[in-house]
Amino acid sequence: MKNIAFGLKSKFAAVVLLLGTSCTDLKDESFDRIIANQFNPSSGDVASLIGAAYTNWRDVMQQWNGLFRTQEISGDQLVIPSRPNGWVDGGVYRRIHDHKWTADDEIAINNWNRSYAGIANCNRLIYQIESGSIPFTDGKEAVIAELKVLRASYYYVLCDLFGNVPVITQFDVPAGFIPKQSTRKEVFDFIVKDITDNAPLLSDKNDPTTYGRFNKWGAHTLLAKMYLNAEVYTGTPAWEKCIEQCNLVINSGAGYALEATQKEVFKTNNESSKEIIFAIPFDIKYVTDWNGFSIHMETLQPANQATYNLLNTPWGGICAIPQFIDSFDKDDERLVSNWIQGPQYSAGGTPLKSTLGAFAGKPLSYINQLPGVDQSEEVHGFRLGKFEIEKGTTVNLSNDWPLLRYADVLLMKAESLLRSGKAAEAAAIVTTVRERNFKANPVKAVVTAADLQKGSSYAYGLKNHNTTTNEGGADIKYGRFLDELGWEFAQEGRRRQDLIRFGVFTTKSWLSHVPNGAYRSLLPIPRPELNKNANLKQNNGY
Repeated sequence: MKNIAFGLKSKFAAVVLLLGTSCTDLKDESFDRIIANQFNPSSGDVASLIGAAYTNWRDVMQQWNGLFRTQEISGDQLVIPSRPNGWVDGGVYRRIHDHKWTADDEIAINNWNRSYAGIANCNRLIYQIESGSIPFTDGKEAVIAELKVLRASYYYVLCDLFGNVPVITQFDVPAGFIPKQSTRKEVFDFIVKDITDNAPLLSDKNDPTTYGRFNKWGAHTLLAKMYLNAEVYTGTPAWEKCIEQCNLVINSGAGYALEATQKEVFKTNNESSKEIIFAIPFDIKYVTDWNGFSIHMETLQPANQATYNLLNTPWGGICAIPQFIDSFDKDDERLVSNWIQGPQYSAGGTPLKSTLGAFAGKPLSYINQLPGVDQSEEVHGFRLGKFEIEKGTTVNLSNDWPLLRYADVLLMKAESLLRSGKAAEAAAIVTTVRERNFKANPVKAVVTAADLQKGSSYAYGLKNHNTTTNEGGADIKYGRFLDELGWEFAQEGRRRQDLIRFGVFTTKSWLSHVPNGAYRSLLPIPRPELNKNANLKQNNGY
């Protein structure tokens, strides 16, 4: 994302920064005074004003041990194994892989705090607009509606990860206020109502004025996600409602479409992608946090600094689980375009050598093998390359994160059709998404109704240097569709959610992971929150 992101190059950058640094100070009187005395927003200033509430999504998704790692490292596609240069960190990454996290682990604490920080910013702005602290001459209702849908997106994270959480809609809370805990069903109903009530007030434009913000179609896509997971969240499926929301986006006439190649969605300058419905903007000029968007640093080995002329030496770490890579069709272009593999070279074409561990001094060539979560060398595991790595970049990337994209809308509709007994219609949609990935062998893009009703091709079971077992995936209902989701959306911070919906997350083994209790489909309420709020009850099993 370049200049579009919330007016960061404008004089209103100070407002964004002020909001962003005081999200938990509920009595910041100086903020009200600055706004009232120095800022009288017009419609052109809205993006700058509400930008602070959106920037929390950067922290939620990409900051250390946040949503991305929670959704991906706990699943069957990615792992952070012990490396010659470390990546043990007290066993935190192994606990995520093993599903043995606790209420004191960062994935519980960080996801909770960062999501509620976004909610607090939304509530702050809603209060200040409604109270007149931020004076609006026009468009007040639309801005409040947008903030409520944005707030719903943060509650969507909390509902998905924790289930039973407090719903807080007030900013001007009384002294000593302690929020009550809502059930997961109540949280679900709140989210659905807030989106449904406010989506009609949002802009129907799909242009630079709505990029990185929730327009009407982003709201409908978020609502489709709620309905897609309704059976998990509430016990009652809502497939027809999901289809209805997807159709609104598909028939919107707003210009959303599949890119000719998937890679277009993830290139450095991806803000013009017609596939992106809602993006989290990143730009190294403005996002300077050490872990703002450091996925390339977390996956590449040190020698790869020369491949991309990086300003900093990469740290190694995260890679693909071989069983997942083995599930790909060899003619699927995503296997090559999304995964860094094989011999590595400098930008000038010189072969690179490993620098650490048993392979130091030997050619650096990534192989689809991995001893286990507890042991690896530099060469083990394909590396993450879905997001383009810009030559000469810093510890961060400038690619925008496509949180909601058109391919997801199509496949949400397809899954809902499949689960509603309309496998042929679902297969036609899946084929459409696959076609861009099998240009050299287009017949392989075709998927039939019978195909989608097969099990998974993933060879589940323990596959490490200590133990090998064979569980397979043939018993997974609609497992082939789960495979399709894996091939299309790998590395996008969502795998855990899909595995839960297909009944795999707490029932199957992979690499060094064995099932560790059905209750692990939810994270524990963080211990610090339990200690300060007597109204909170810990999730079952913890």
